[in-house]
Amino acid sequence: MQFSLWKQIKKRLRRAKRPILSLGCWAALAAAIWNVPAVADGAPQHPAGRDASGTAAVIESIADSNVPHEVYVRRIYICGEETERLGTMTSRKVIGLLRSHSEWSAEIDQDGAVRIVERIEDLADTCRGQVYIGLDKQGNVALFAGPPKREKVIRTFFQIDIQYMESSLPKDRVDRLIEGIRINDIDEYNSVLSTYSDYALEHSEKVMKPAD
Repeated sequence: MQFSLWKQIKKRLRRAKRPILSLGCWAALAAAIWNVPAVADGAPQHPAGRDASGTAAVIESIADSNVPHEVYVRRIYICGEETERLGTMTSRKVIGLLRSHSEWSAEIDQDGAVRIVERIEDLADTCRGQVYIGLDKQGNVALFAGPPKREKVIRTFFQIDIQYMESSLPKDRVDRLIEGIRINDIDEYNSVLSTYSDYALEHSEKVMKPAD
């Protein structure tokens, strides 16, 4: 390979002028803002008169109440998220819903609305075909919003042993990772990560460690 991947990584590092706030950071910031309740003067309180965090606390808080609740579910994917309003439900119906989905988490906001969080090991529809797996400037395999050259990192997985990968894979396989591999569904996502995890730094150190 005329120019090694390691040289390209070092060249990227030299070109870096300032840290870039990743898409993941923006998502975390947006999530934090989304979860801050806006309390107006005279705003109605839920039966307990305070935030009830955790599914068990929610059930306990509304168990003896006849007050109807607005219910929302926030679905958080590997990439992307969406919020859906499920409607107005009685306390009994909310409790039944939560007990039938033990994997969900829930809380009650200051307005008495029940907000459910569901985590899904899949890509949101808005992410399919829009995300790439590639290398960041530090040589980490990462998920990007758009091609890696845009540097919009969603999440980072593991650091690659550059020299080990270059010596083990054909040039076109290495180039694919540098340019970014478009991900259309969860099967491609898992397949690409599985393929390149063989060249993770920790894994390669174990492979190349001499036997005692």
